[in-house]
Amino acid sequence: MTQTVYLALTDQLADWEYGHVAAQVSLQQFQQQPGRYEIRTVGLTTDPIRTVGGVRMLPDVALSEVSLDDAAMLVLPGGDSWEIPEVAEAFGKLARRFREAGKPVAAICGATVALAAEGLLDDVAHTSNFPQMLGAYGGAAFYRDERVVRDQGVITAGGASSLEFAREVLAELETFSPATLHAWYEFNRDDTAEAFGKLVASVQE
Repeated sequence: MTQTVYLALTDQLADWEYGHVAAQVSLQQFQQQPGRYEIRTVGLTTDPIRTVGGVRMLPDVALSEVSLDDAAMLVLPGGDSWEIPEVAEAFGKLARRFREAGKPVAAICGATVALAAEGLLDDVAHTSNFPQMLGAYGGAAFYRDERVVRDQGVITAGGASSLEFAREVLAELETFSPATLHAWYEFNRDDTAEAFGKLVASVQE
């Protein structure tokens, strides 16, 4: 059965923060089980949103229509709308539904604020752009000054770490073998012919 990775769409979405995730979840190349996952986008409603780069996007489903039955993960990219309390609260509550169902959640940049406000970072190691961004919350002692942190099904990252964020999302989903994931990250980080050769070889082994 194909499982759904839900990708949140909010107005003024940060275009650069979700691209690697969406592409590698959807593309079959290099995957251990091609066709295991599909991306579905979710908005507060099904009205179109416009990203910070001016791209118009149309959510597949409204937040109220999300089904956890076939859900594999919720991915929350950053963007300016996380400063709007109604947006942060709505998606924070959706994230809580995922966590209570034992399903992973991944948030980058401003989206980490919603997780903190909902109490979802109170007992897991996590990061963000900087600790002050998360305000007063119960998990301050668990903050880590790292590019990305993955702990107990919760993935967090700063906005300049989209590649590392994608690596941990793919690891959590087991999209690639460990060897392929390492090679994929190395290739995208270094962009060399040698690194690409390692990526291809990792699939052929």
